[in-house]
Amino acid sequence: MMIKARKRIPSHIGFILFSLFTLHSSLSFSQPKNVILMIGDGMGLAQAYSAYTVNQGRLNIFTMPFTGFSKTYCADKYVTDSGAGATALAIGHKANYQSIGLDSLGNPHPSLIKLAKRKGLSTSIITTCDLTHATPAAFVANVKNREEAEKIALAYLEKNVDIFIGGGLDNFLSTKRKDKLSLTDSLVKSGYKMIYSLDNISQINNKTAAIMYPSHPPKARQRKDMLCLSLAKTLDVLDKEDKGFFMMLEGSQIDFEAHLNKFDYMVDEVLDFDKAVGIAIEFAKRDGNTLVIVIADHETGGLTLNDGNILNAEVKDKWSSLNHTGVMVPIYAFGKGAENFTGVMENTDVFEKIKRLLNL
Repeated sequence: MMIKARKRIPSHIGFILFSLFTLHSSLSFSQPKNVILMIGDGMGLAQAYSAYTVNQGRLNIFTMPFTGFSKTYCADKYVTDSGAGATALAIGHKANYQSIGLDSLGNPHPSLIKLAKRKGLSTSIITTCDLTHATPAAFVANVKNREEAEKIALAYLEKNVDIFIGGGLDNFLSTKRKDKLSLTDSLVKSGYKMIYSLDNISQINNKTAAIMYPSHPPKARQRKDMLCLSLAKTLDVLDKEDKGFFMMLEGSQIDFEAHLNKFDYMVDEVLDFDKAVGIAIEFAKRDGNTLVIVIADHETGGLTLNDGNILNAEVKDKWSSLNHTGVMVPIYAFGKGAENFTGVMENTDVFEKIKRLLNL
């Protein structure tokens, strides 16, 4: 069988195609001043669509105009844990199961938080779990195992995070730590304002440690809008900074409830997280120079929706697991540079794109 030679593209057409590619590339990387990375831990598409249905067809996440998918496997397992999953987003390297801030060979790498701080940007972590838990840990620490909570807490003394908000106070208290170190005293000496109650969240300034619960905060129904109040006040503070900021916000307990296959509580957590997404979107609209990304580190529970009714806010749920699964998770993006987060990508690509957009 004869194979016909491909026709050569005329040079002028090649130049036009090259020019269009170059233009597209430059447009694709319009650089934001601020990035808000929002991680719904364990939030696959079924979890988000469940909340959309129960909320009768309303979800801020689903108004974000650019969408993609992230492959969540880690370096040594097809189904990741939150440590390795968050590490991929934080440092741009596939990590081994349960490791924090290390590549597959055990080498430490700086996270987006650390890179942003080095460049002079303001930084923040807000989470509805213990601040030493896997996802926030991946952005501050470099340890072999996510269970090394006391060592992870020490990483906050490195002052890479200007404002951090969550639970886990026991890991910072001399009376609870094995080494008897008072990390709260050390934070005060480093210039941090300490906040121990949600009632005082309005007192946040540009260097604040709000550690408001001994361990994990309570469920969404008992937290009294902790996530939204924390985000709104933090944005108000960071908006006054000239150089811009990078923030990681986690809706942690979506994962907790999915592990238990507790559908109603899981939906509560997604809707709580989604309210915070709405605040971030509104900030980005006003600011005009902010990128908001919503993603999950993995899916939890293998949730399937076998029936439902949006008008009646009804869902017939079925779970296949009490653990994480290996399915890809959606990415949603809004704001300046959002067009870069479409298609199927590695979770490590999210790090690379943010790094390039912020020129870190």
